[in-house]
Amino acid sequence: MAQVRAFNRFYTGVIGVLHQGVLDTPYSLTEVRVLFELDRNGRMEAGELRRLLGLDAGYLSRILGRFEIDGLVMRERSASDARRQVIELTEAGRAAFAILDERAATEIRELLDGVNEEDRERLVMSMRTIQELLGREPVAHRPYVLRPPRPGDLGWVVHRHGVLYSREQGWGMDFEALVARIVADYADGHDPRREAGWIAEVDGERVGCVFCVRRDDETAQLRMLLVEPAARGMGIGARLVDECVRFARAAGYRRMVLWTRDVLLGARRIYRAAGFELVEKEEGDGFTEEIWARDL
Repeated sequence: MAQVRAFNRFYTGVIGVLHQGVLDTPYSLTEVRVLFELDRNGRMEAGELRRLLGLDAGYLSRILGRFEIDGLVMRERSASDARRQVIELTEAGRAAFAILDERAATEIRELLDGVNEEDRERLVMSMRTIQELLGREPVAHRPYVLRPPRPGDLGWVVHRHGVLYSREQGWGMDFEALVARIVADYADGHDPRREAGWIAEVDGERVGCVFCVRRDDETAQLRMLLVEPAARGMGIGARLVDECVRFARAAGYRRMVLWTRDVLLGARRIYRAAGFELVEKEEGDGFTEEIWARDL
């Protein structure tokens, strides 16, 4: 709790909201938030705006009264219900918010001027992590994208396999070394017509991967399926597998196989749903090695 409070004090100071006015204007932070929501949403009922910002009705009324005197908003009765009030920015209000918005963007640019590109990425990812862990948006509703691997992604694949499987399954550096060899073989000259990889991203952050590699002329192999814990439940694993299967079929393979372990229950459910069947197994040290396959 002390660390969270210390961060709140630090970041409040960084963004300057302890100043009497915001962005060298006569408006408070709450007043700027009201302008922001009206600019973003257009016409809004007073009750909707109050609930969105968590404001007391009397406080919001005083803010809107001040804005009306300054010529920034118009208020009128709802055509469908005279008891409800509808608020909209005037041209002057939109112009005032545009100035605020540009000043805010300038402050952020100045704040980041002294931060190198790699540290900017770390900063943004940390902010996204805070939003993800403390936010209220259901995970399953967040959009994601799949894209080909880029420089730096293969190192991430090895790193996250090592970290996650050590944490979740207790597998050691021998497993990480195995993944590193698979990745190195892929990077050493894969044929893009018959081999491919996909990286899943949520809000620009890597959250999953899978690769399709050649086993022989007739058979493709699905390798290195991984989904970060925070992104599970979004359907990313199933989508990665489906993409892999579609690519293998289009590349001319007649069969696809994969290797897994019986303790990876979530992955096994995805493979079964994608049409794979268990065809071979061998007892290992505390788990069972499995080969799954399907025709294409």
